[in-house]
Amino acid sequence: MIAIVAEKPSVAQDIARVLGATHKKDGYIEGNGYLVTWAYGHLVSLAYPEDYGIDSYSLKSLPILPEPFKLIPRKKRTKKGYQTDGTASKQLIVIRRVFDKCEKIIAATDAGREGELIFRHIYNYLECKKPFSRLWISSLTDKAIREGFENLADGTSYDNLYLAAEARSKADWLIGINASRALCLSSGDGNNSLGRVQTPTLALICKRYQENVNFQPQPYWQMLIKLRKDDAIFPVKGITDYFDKAEAEDLYKHLKTYSVAKLSKLEQKQTAEEPPLLYDLTNLQKDANTKYGFSAEKTLSVAQKLYEGKFITYPRTSSRYISSDVFEVVPDLIANLKSYSAFSHYASLLAVMKLNQRSVDGKKITDHHALLITENIPHKIGKEERIIYELIAGRFLEAFSGACLKHITEAEFSCDNMLFKTKGWVVKDKGWRNVYNAPDEDVNNNQPLPELTEGEYLHIESHNLLQKSTKAKPLYTDAGLLSAMENAGKEVENKESRQAMKDCGIGTPATRAGIIETLLNREYIVRNKKSLIPTKKGMALYNSIKTMRIADVEMTGLWENALAKIEKTPDYYTTFLNGMVVHTKQVTDEIVSVIKAENTHIETPYVCPKCRLGKITIHQKIAKCNYSKCRYTFYRDICGKTLTDNQLSELFNKSKSPLIKGFKGKNGNAFDAYIEFTEGGRPVFRFPQKKEEKDNNTESTAN
Repeated sequence: MIAIVAEKPSVAQDIARVLGATHKKDGYIEGNGYLVTWAYGHLVSLAYPEDYGIDSYSLKSLPILPEPFKLIPRKKRTKKGYQTDGTASKQLIVIRRVFDKCEKIIAATDAGREGELIFRHIYNYLECKKPFSRLWISSLTDKAIREGFENLADGTSYDNLYLAAEARSKADWLIGINASRALCLSSGDGNNSLGRVQTPTLALICKRYQENVNFQPQPYWQMLIKLRKDDAIFPVKGITDYFDKAEAEDLYKHLKTYSVAKLSKLEQKQTAEEPPLLYDLTNLQKDANTKYGFSAEKTLSVAQKLYEGKFITYPRTSSRYISSDVFEVVPDLIANLKSYSAFSHYASLLAVMKLNQRSVDGKKITDHHALLITENIPHKIGKEERIIYELIAGRFLEAFSGACLKHITEAEFSCDNMLFKTKGWVVKDKGWRNVYNAPDEDVNNNQPLPELTEGEYLHIESHNLLQKSTKAKPLYTDAGLLSAMENAGKEVENKESRQAMKDCGIGTPATRAGIIETLLNREYIVRNKKSLIPTKKGMALYNSIKTMRIADVEMTGLWENALAKIEKTPDYYTTFLNGMVVHTKQVTDEIVSVIKAENTHIETPYVCPKCRLGKITIHQKIAKCNYSKCRYTFYRDICGKTLTDNQLSELFNKSKSPLIKGFKGKNGNAFDAYIEFTEGGRPVFRFPQKKEEKDNNTESTAN
């Protein structure tokens, strides 16, 4: 008998059906010489500190450095803490029985780093020694499954991938467990956590938020003239921005003395705008967020459904290329789209054209090729699935289409030493832009230009001096943050470090969505429409750790590079983990020393306004209840003011602070107010009453 382990029941059922295994048992399917069973994701995980006998939080126990690491059945969080997941334990018993009945095993978990780790953790936890092979497929169609079983690889050929996955898992454990415990113990706030990737990602969001809200717009001035050529009138902008108003006005006065402008330079050229590459997961998530407001997590979830429905290939890919042998099936996939109404007309046209091979390069493929559609055309799928499918199918057609051909005219005009430029173009062949019949993305900046001759003079119809303002970098959206994580190395200021991190990001396409969701679930950030904004809790954490190694985007990016290196050089596994042990010790010591120094605290006799059981402790950045089951937290920074110890003492003693002056509203205006607790310890503003308003009672939320 041959045992097969899939990542989830639905995939196991597809494999069993293709192989002719039809007898359903409790936890597996049997037939035709196969026993097909499944995991439910990560059934096995690295053990928790308490599994090593470290039950309580203590500075003396840090850093925790297991040697060796233990594997345990998955745990889930309950009211009584983390308890073993009964579903995981039960299925592990089933898998053990299946392994006992078989001569060899086939790993059929998802063909990627995490899928490899899921199988190896099960295999190692059960102390199995039987030989195993690897099923490596990029889609779940019947054809792909059959071909995959005809080309099974020896399981050990994926050892490097497993080592990279295990190294990532252990690194996350070392940093996450130790840094989180160090922060909780040092800050007095037991509701905080840190992570190898999540904390640098939070730092990106908080830093951008601070830059945005603290940004001071600078006015500048720009010249603009409108020129006439026969019946055509078109605007031309000055190439210089002036930040000195007096200088701009003086030059403008001089400009107004000119009635004509000389065409001093003219360039005309034909350009070919190549089609975009095929989607990888990150670029799919960015487009789905920009065009439809989908979160990164939602896009991944929907794409996973389409994959399991056999409509697209493996979604968790980091490649935008396909190999030449995969390219051979592209014409058939295009032909299939003739039956899909949204693309039927264009698919019919493309089917008889020469296909663009820009996305064909086997050397640039990582674990999996780019996202593709399969031969299965979806007819009855939900609205969200259809949106994502059509993004993938549309990009598929674009990628193999011809270039968009343009005739571009660039003209430079002069008035004395003042230069003005304009650019216009005419599309000769839309090429790939015909898929959606989409206009040029820069169409609003395009203007048709008349026939021009270098050296001629054109009449100036009007002169203008435009006042503009510099703009802050926008707050991150899911799409913007994914780009920042993908290209983290480009944001590093040091030139040598930036070169070392070239093409290096933080996280992987498969994990970035989960990192964003973790920050949301832990209430470090919130979504405001499309923008990702740090909460007070998130900003307080960032301000505490922003100069530490744990928040260093550069360091995290280089570790990510190291994980990729393990896949090629397995000997680097030990070097990497030894480095992570040293890094963990440094991070832990740094958090303890820095935050502990900042967080001398005052024990007070004041009863918690929420639970009425614990007492309030005043720390540097927060005041919190000392009752472990309450965890009430009050942040001292409110609307630009940090409450003093005396103001906090009076607030918790009398449920109302003294009058506090100098709060800043969202519009930047200052105001004075009292802070008062309502039921449950919710703070609100109470405003001083004017004489004519003494009978009114004004209130707004404070914290």
